[in-house]
Amino acid sequence: MLIEVMKSKIHRVKITQAELHYVGSITVDEDLMDAADIVENEKVQVVNINNGERLETYVIKGKRGSGEVCLNGPAARLAQVGDVVILISYALIDKTEGKTHKPTVIFPDASNKLLK
Repeated sequence: MLIEVMKSKIHRVKITQAELHYVGSITVDEDLMDAADIVENEKVQVVNINNGERLETYVIKGKRGSGEVCLNGPAARLAQVGDVVILISYALIDKTEGKTHKPTVIFPDASNKLLK
């Protein structure tokens, strides 16, 4: 049996930009993606701490080291620049493996940079 578990989480990053007139997705600094083990086009859930909104979209690479977290397309209406969000990705794994699975969780600083 397969179960869905949290694979990765970027905990508490700030939205740096919202681009309504874009095809869609969320743009994320490639350093954050690498640290959280999230790949381009991977589906993520975006949880907005400021207003409680939740949405699903896919990730596209942002400029490495920029701290960029930009909601694109219609999702841009669900957050404002400065809102704090959590990005969560999930994976399907065998239930037995799920009992020992450890997700990758990162905690960037207030500027969306990796803590050293």
